[in-house]
Amino acid sequence: MSQSLSQLYVHLVYSTKHRAPCLTEALRPRLWAYTAVVLKNLDCVPIEVGGIADHVHILTLLSKNLSAAKLVEEVKKPTSKWLKTQDPALHEFHWQSGYGIFSIGRSELSMVREYIMTQDEHHKTVSFQDEFRRLLKEHGVEFDERYVWD
Repeated sequence: MSQSLSQLYVHLVYSTKHRAPCLTEALRPRLWAYTAVVLKNLDCVPIEVGGIADHVHILTLLSKNLSAAKLVEEVKKPTSKWLKTQDPALHEFHWQSGYGIFSIGRSELSMVREYIMTQDEHHKTVSFQDEFRRLLKEHGVEFDERYVWD
């Protein structure tokens, strides 16, 4: 085959270091917009970016030129640097070292997009830890609780 083609939708989830609730309501829209630009520059197609004070959800069409691990690295690095310039209180900001990334079928896109868009409401009753455990279980990802949180 002379051409490389792909259509891989992924749902990426990661949190702030120690789940520090430092992503303020005022900051989030700018962070989501900046993250979308970073994704576009990676030749990914951002579908939805959102989250709450302590974590981020990204739904994107993954570039055929990136691995999942490279996507995470290439999104976390510039967004961390950007956040450090937005507020003196974020000078020592870091993302957690880990992440979860899940494949999403085309038929699930609207459901996952809606889920990301309603994070504020969702997290009135569910913690990030419980949400992340549920995502891991739903996608059949085996994990050791001792190593999931930093």
